[in-house]
Amino acid sequence: MLLDFSYYNPTRIHFGKESLQHLGAELANYGKTVLLVYGKSAIKKNGLYDQVLDILREADKTVVELSGVMPNPTYSKMLEGCALVRKHEVDLILAVGGGSVIDCAKGIAVSAYCEEEPFKKYWLDFQPPANKIVSVASILTMAGTGSEMNGGSVITHEEMKIKGGRVFPPEVYPKFSILNPEYTYTVSQYQMVSGVFDTMSHLMEQYFSGSDNNTTDYLIEALLRSSIDNLRVALKNPEDYESRSNIMWNATMALNTVTGLSKSQDWEVHMIEHQLGAYTDCAHGMGLAAISLPYYRHIMPHGIEKFARFAMVVWNIAAEGKTTEELAQAGIDALEAFCTECGIVTSLKELGATEEMLPKIAESSFLLEGGYKKLSSNEVLEILQECF
Repeated sequence: MLLDFSYYNPTRIHFGKESLQHLGAELANYGKTVLLVYGKSAIKKNGLYDQVLDILREADKTVVELSGVMPNPTYSKMLEGCALVRKHEVDLILAVGGGSVIDCAKGIAVSAYCEEEPFKKYWLDFQPPANKIVSVASILTMAGTGSEMNGGSVITHEEMKIKGGRVFPPEVYPKFSILNPEYTYTVSQYQMVSGVFDTMSHLMEQYFSGSDNNTTDYLIEALLRSSIDNLRVALKNPEDYESRSNIMWNATMALNTVTGLSKSQDWEVHMIEHQLGAYTDCAHGMGLAAISLPYYRHIMPHGIEKFARFAMVVWNIAAEGKTTEELAQAGIDALEAFCTECGIVTSLKELGATEEMLPKIAESSFLLEGGYKKLSSNEVLEILQECF
């Protein structure tokens, strides 16, 4: 049974090989000054930087740049962008990059005119935005986070050792996002694989909650199957346009809020990984993978029917001759085998964690109630030790 819900997503998507052609028309809807936010050198090497700059100039925009946004954007980098917004009275923040760049842009957009300390107000106290919000748009170059069509912004406070995740209201969503799968071709295999597991983790966080059977569950299962099938194709041929298109759109659909409708949602794997990332700066998707396997084995008895369905529908495992418990376990085993097959990291040690870090990560992880079992800090530590 679908529970009552209201759904609204204001982001306009331009998808495909010619999607950049829409940028000029979109820019006409905004003021004079654009803050161009991007990472280090990738968009300059592949020529996208020059293309975007040419379009901005043709649109007679004044361009201010914030470069060097890191894979796990820091609070200090975000504040650097806030200062540029105020100094130049920026009208639009255009993020060109992956989810981290877009997350940083959204953080800048909501924090630039905040009169209080933004990290405390928004990422710790989760207060609603009451100040002026600068418009954000994005050109996506790496699939995985879904940040191109949602209000999520994950920012790492270096001094506090907190990687804070916040979902802002639709006012903070990108106004438009340009998605050309060809822009993801230059992403390394490691990052591509990490991004696909990030997509899968978003889907599983929403799937493994509730005991009902509704349309949302069917959507999630289809997107999981598509992610699995298309990663296998892309690993054989990284420039297979169809598979990279499906991977990109899967990632967007996995976290544009449509796959969370009528679900209580878990998100504990993400809470633990955020703190892992605060201590190790690891690739987000790889951290999620390492934590997911022991976590799901830990909570599986509390949602056994859904885990059994996961095995049958997502992994095509036959139920004949198996108990519900055996079937559920087989589904997690299939997920682990897929990780091994695709080179997805399943050990915290490989991600730079040390045994000394584990208690600190466990103690600082937010404990949520949306999944099948609310953990204690001791249980989080046990899970971290199991995947160390």
